[in-house]
Amino acid sequence: MANPVRKGLSNILKKEANDIVILSSLRTPITRSYKGHLKDAYPEELLATVLRATLDANPNLDPALIQDVGVGVVLSELGGSKAGRMAMNHIGMPTTTSFYTVNRACSSGLSAITNVSHQIAMGMINVGIGAGMESMTRNYGSKAIPTVLWPELKKSEVKDARDCIMPMGLTSENVAERYGVNRADQDAFAVASHQKALKAQQEGWFDKEIVPVHTQYQEVDKKGEKVGDVQQVTVTKDDGIRANASIEGMQKLKPAFKENGTSTAGNSSQISDGAAATLLMRRSTATELGLTSSIIGRWAGTQVAGCRPDEMGIGPAIAIPKLLEYTGLKTEDVGLWEINEAFASQAIYCLRELGLEKRLEEGRVNPKGGAIALGHPLGATGARMLAGLLPEMERQGLETGVVSMCIGTGMGMAGLFVRE
Repeated sequence: MANPVRKGLSNILKKEANDIVILSSLRTPITRSYKGHLKDAYPEELLATVLRATLDANPNLDPALIQDVGVGVVLSELGGSKAGRMAMNHIGMPTTTSFYTVNRACSSGLSAITNVSHQIAMGMINVGIGAGMESMTRNYGSKAIPTVLWPELKKSEVKDARDCIMPMGLTSENVAERYGVNRADQDAFAVASHQKALKAQQEGWFDKEIVPVHTQYQEVDKKGEKVGDVQQVTVTKDDGIRANASIEGMQKLKPAFKENGTSTAGNSSQISDGAAATLLMRRSTATELGLTSSIIGRWAGTQVAGCRPDEMGIGPAIAIPKLLEYTGLKTEDVGLWEINEAFASQAIYCLRELGLEKRLEEGRVNPKGGAIALGHPLGATGARMLAGLLPEMERQGLETGVVSMCIGTGMGMAGLFVRE
C-alpha cells in the first residue's frame, strides 16, 4: 500500500486515492473547570455529545461503517476506556465498532487522530474517528501527578526521571529563566490571546466547530456552596474568554508556581472541560460511498520528539522542525499554525525559536486565541485545535496548517493538515 505521507508542497497538495481525508472535525464548547457550565458534565457525556454530532453531521454515512474510535484522555478512571465505550454505544454506534483510548498527556487528542490515520494508512481500517475528552473538574484532584508511584523513581539518581513529575508550572519557570522570556512579554501574550478569542467569538468564527451540549448545571458560590436548584442548560460558547483582559490586570497577579517567578494564573492555560472528534477515512472509501463532496481536509503527517522533562514546554520547537523535515516542507509553506498555549513562557520561546513572530503579527498563529483564553482540557486539546484549524484555514483561504503542543514529561508533537 502506497504511503499517504508525501514530501514537498506540490506533492502534498495533490489528491490521491490513498489520502487520509477528514469529513468533519467538531468540538464542544470549552469551559472553565469548577466554575463553567460544563463543570457538572461527565467526560464521557461530552464525548457522547460530540460523537452524536459527528453522526448527525454525516447523515449519508452508515455508522456501522465506522470501524474504530480512538479517544485521547488523560485523567479519567481506567483511562476512560469503559465509560467511553459505553458512551459510543449509547449514542447509536454499533457494537461492531471497536473503541480504545490513548494517553500521551497534552497531545492525546492529536495522538488519537494520528493513530486512526495510521490505521487507515496501513489498511487496518477504512473509516475511523479520532477524538479527545476531559473533565478536569471531576478528575484533576491529583494535579495530574501520580498518587501511587514506585518509591525508587522518586529518589532516582537520574534527574530526568525525577523531573517527570515536576509540576508543570515549574517547567514553565525554567523555560522563562533559561531562554529569557520576561514577565511583561508573557502578560502581553496572554492579553492578546483573550483579545483574539473575544473577537473570534463575536465574529462567529467558532460557530462551525462548536456543537451545543445539553447537560445539568449546579450553581455554587465562592465557598462552593450550592445556589438554587440544579438547572438543565444548553452550553454553546467557550466561557474562559475574559473580555476585560488587560495588561494592568495581568500585572496585578502574583506568581502562581514560584516566589519571584513570572508564570501566573493569567498567563498560563486554564484547566477546562470539553471534548472533540474528527471523522477520517481513505479518499477511495469516500469516493465509493459518494461522500467526496463532504471532504473538508486531510491528514498529511505527524511527528513527535522528546526533550528534557524540566523544560517540557519547548516541545513544539523540536517537534515542528522534525515534522517539516519529514514532510519536505519549509516554514513558509505552512499557512496557519495552531501552537498550544500551555504557558505564555513556552509559547513565546517556541515562536521565537521557530521564527514565527512575524506570522503571529500577521494573524497566522493562533488567530482565534489559544489555551490561555480558551482552556486546555488535556485529553481533548489536540482534537480541539484541529476542529479550530480547519475552518480558520477556510476563512483565510489557506491550504496547509500545523497543530502542535508541548507534552508533560518532556515531549512535543506536531501534525500537518491540508484543507480541501
